Amino acid sequence: MEIDYNKGFQHRWLVLRHAIFFLLCEWASSQVRYSIQEEAQLGTIVGNIAKDLGFDANGLMNRNLRIVTGTKQELFKVNERDGALFVNQRIDREELCGKTSPCYINVKAVTENPLEIHHVTIQILDVNDHSPSFPDKEYYLEIPEMTSTGARFQLEAAHDPDLDLNALRLYKLSQNENFLLETKVLDKDSQIPFLVLQKPLDRETVAQYNIALTAVDGGSPPKSGILNITVIVLDANDNTPVCDQQPYTVTIKENVQVGTFLLKVNASDADEGINGEIEYSFRNNFRSKANDLLRLDSKTGEITVQGLIDFEEDDNYKIYIDVSDKGVLPLKTQCNVILKVLDVNDNKPEIDITSLSSQIPENAPHGTVVALVRITDLDSTVNGQVVCTLPEDLPFDLKPSSEGNFYSLVTKSLLDRESVPQYDITITAKDMGIPSLSTVKTVRVELSDINDNSPVFTRSPYTFYLLENNEPGASIFTISASDADENENALVSYSLANVNNGRSVTSFLNINQDNGNIYAMKSFDFETMKTFQFQVIAKDSGTPSLSSNVTVNVFILDQNDNAPVILSPVNSNGSTEFVEEIPRNVIAGHLVTKVRAYDPDIGYNGWLSFSLLQVTDPTLFGLERYTGQIRTLRPLMESDKAEHKLVVLVKDNGNVSLSATATVIIKAVETKEAFAATDIKNSLKTEDENNVTFYLMISLGSVSALFLISVIGLIAMQCSKPQDYPSKYSQDSNYVDTSGNGTLCHSIQYRSGEKRYMLVGPRMSIGSAVVPSSTGNTLVVSEHRKRTSGENLSLHRLQQKDMI
Repeated sequence: MEIDYNKGFQHRWLVLRHAIFFLLCEWASSQVRYSIQEEAQLGTIVGNIAKDLGFDANGLMNRNLRIVTGTKQELFKVNERDGALFVNQRIDREELCGKTSPCYINVKAVTENPLEIHHVTIQILDVNDHSPSFPDKEYYLEIPEMTSTGARFQLEAAHDPDLDLNALRLYKLSQNENFLLETKVLDKDSQIPFLVLQKPLDRETVAQYNIALTAVDGGSPPKSGILNITVIVLDANDNTPVCDQQPYTVTIKENVQVGTFLLKVNASDADEGINGEIEYSFRNNFRSKANDLLRLDSKTGEITVQGLIDFEEDDNYKIYIDVSDKGVLPLKTQCNVILKVLDVNDNKPEIDITSLSSQIPENAPHGTVVALVRITDLDSTVNGQVVCTLPEDLPFDLKPSSEGNFYSLVTKSLLDRESVPQYDITITAKDMGIPSLSTVKTVRVELSDINDNSPVFTRSPYTFYLLENNEPGASIFTISASDADENENALVSYSLANVNNGRSVTSFLNINQDNGNIYAMKSFDFETMKTFQFQVIAKDSGTPSLSSNVTVNVFILDQNDNAPVILSPVNSNGSTEFVEEIPRNVIAGHLVTKVRAYDPDIGYNGWLSFSLLQVTDPTLFGLERYTGQIRTLRPLMESDKAEHKLVVLVKDNGNVSLSATATVIIKAVETKEAFAATDIKNSLKTEDENNVTFYLMISLGSVSALFLISVIGLIAMQCSKPQDYPSKYSQDSNYVDTSGNGTLCHSIQYRSGEKRYMLVGPRMSIGSAVVPSSTGNTLVVSEHRKRTSGENLSLHRLQQKDMI
C-alpha cells in the first residue's frame, strides 16, 4: 500500500525521505524491499514477490513459496498462486518497533525444488493513529497564595507513541489571566509542560482555578488530548524543592548484585523548618518496571539495586522521582533519572532449525540444502557474535547467509544409504564473548533409498542334477537373489529367459516370480533330453528397475525305466519266437544263433545279461551270459529230439531289474535240408539284419547328436570360468570301454566328496576319447554297486569279442 502524496507538505516530505532511503538500500543490496503503512487492512497487497524475484508464475505452485519470519507472529503471508505478499495480521508500528525509526520487518521468502532463500525487508510507515494522552484526565495543583509571579509548576507530560510528524508537537493552555504555559524539551520525544504564574494569587478572591491543558501532535489532521487542571490556592509554604541536576544519568552493567549503589538524587528547598525538609518517592502515576528493580531511600534520595537488571529486557530506563517538602501544604517537584544498562555475556546462542528436510535421497547432488538454521544471541556487540560449526567427518557443511545469523545446511560429498542410512548432525554455536558460551543441537537426517543396486544371486552359475521321471508340477530347485536396496527397490521378482536348443524353456519349466522356486511342467526323460541350460532373470521393483541374470545348468540323471528290447532273432511279423535249423552232424561248440538286445538306459541300468529261462535239454545247448550266443554243448545223438525250445531271459542290472524274453526253436535236420534251409534263412536274416542295422543307426545317430550338443554346451560353459578339472574330477581306474556291439554305453567314473559319479554317453567306436567336460549325464553310483577292475575288464573283452 502506498502513501497518499496529496496529504500535506510534511507528509510528502516524510514519504520522500523514506523513498530516498529505500532507493539507497536497494542500490546497496540485492534485497527485495517494500513499504506499507501500519494498521493496513488484512489482505492488503504489499507487493508481488514472484514477479520481483523473477519466478516462473506457471511453476509457482510446485515450488511451495512461503514466508519465514523467525517469530511466532505471521504478519505477512504470500499467495502461492500468484506470489502476492499480503497483510495477514494487524500491524502496529508502535508495538513492533516502539520509538525506533525507521521500522523494518525482515522476513525470508523460501521456495523449494530447489530450496532457495530470498531476503525481504518491509518498512512499516507510521500513521497518526494515536492521540496524545495524559496519565490522568484530572490534575490537582495546590499553590500557596504567597507564591510570587513567575513561579513555575511542572505538569503531567503527555505521551504520544507515534513518531516524527505524528508525535507530540505542542501544548496549548485554555484562556486565563493568571497562568502562562512554558515547555522544556528533555529530548526529541519528551516535552515537559510548566504552568507559570503571571499574576499574584489571592485565595480570598479566587480559591480555585480550572484550566484545560491540550496536547497536540503534528499529524494531518492533528489529534489532541486534554488534561483538566484544578489549581487550589493555599496559604504559607510557598517554595518548592529544586533538583540539583535535571536529568540524572547513570550507567550500570546488567546482573549486578542486589544492594549495589547507583546514585543519590539531591534536591533543595529554600524554606526553613518543616517546610524545607524533603522526601523522595517514585512517581506513582508513571510506575515502570524500574520501580520494582530499584530501591529509593525516601530521606537521603539514594537509589540502590533490589532486583535483577537484564540488558535483554530493557537497556534504558526512565525513572521519575517526586521530591516533596514536609510543609503543612507540601510543595513538590519531579527529578528525572535515566538509567543505561551495559551488556555482559550472559546468554547462550540459540539454534532454531527451520525448513528441515528430514529425508533426502542418497543420490542428492553436492550443495543440496537439507535445513535452514537460524542462530540468535540476545547479547550485543561481540557477546552476540556467533560462530557455527559442524564435525569435520560428516559429508555436510554450513553455508552462511548474507545476514550472518542464517546458515544453510548443505551436502558436500556423495552419500550412500547402504553404507550409512542416517546421520545425526551436531551443530555447535559459540559466541565470541569472554568467557564464551556455546549451544549444541543435533539434527537427524535420514537418507531415502534409490534403486542403485542390482539383485545379486547366491551362486553363479547354478548346477542342478535331476532324476528323470520326476513328478510334473513339483518344485525341482530354487534360485535365490538379494538386493542391498530397501522397500520396493529391494523387492526381487524372478523370470525365465533364454531358450534350450531353439526351444523356449517356458514350455516345460515355470518359476515362482516371488520366491524363485522352479517347477517342472512335465516329466523329464533321460533318453530324450540329457541336459539343458537356461537363464533366470532377477529384477527389482525400483523405477527404473535393475536386473541381473544367472545361468542354470540342469543334468538329467538316468533311472532304470526301460526294459531290454530284443533286436534279434525277430521274425518279419515282429514276433520274438524264431525257428533255427541246424544239421545233425554239428560238433560241440557250434554257434547256433545269437540273441541280440538293446536297453536305452545307460550304466548298470543298460548292462544286459542273458540266461536260459526254459530249455528242453540243458545238456545239449548253452547260452553265454554276456554275449547272448547259443552254442551246442555236445554233438547231437540219434536219441536226441529233432526240435528243441529255448526261452532266453534278457535283463538289465538296475536296482529293480527289467527283462524281456525271446523264444528260439532249434530243429535238427539232415545235412542237405540244412543247407537249403540255411540259404533261405541267410537271405531272410540278411534282410532282417539290414532292417535292424538301419533302425540301430537311427537310434545311435539321435543319441550321438544329443551327446554332441551337450558337449558343445558344456564346453562353452566351462570356457567362461576357470578350469579346475584336475582338482574336481579324476578318471577312475575302473573304466570299462564297451564299444562295439556290446550292451554298455561309454562311461567315466569320478569321485566328489563322499559320492561316486559316472559320466555317461552313447556308444563310441573303439579308440574314441572321452572329454572330461562332456555333457553326458552323471549317475551317482552307490558303493555296493562297485565292480572290481578285473571284472570290468573281463566284461569289456567279452563284449568286444562279440562285435557284429
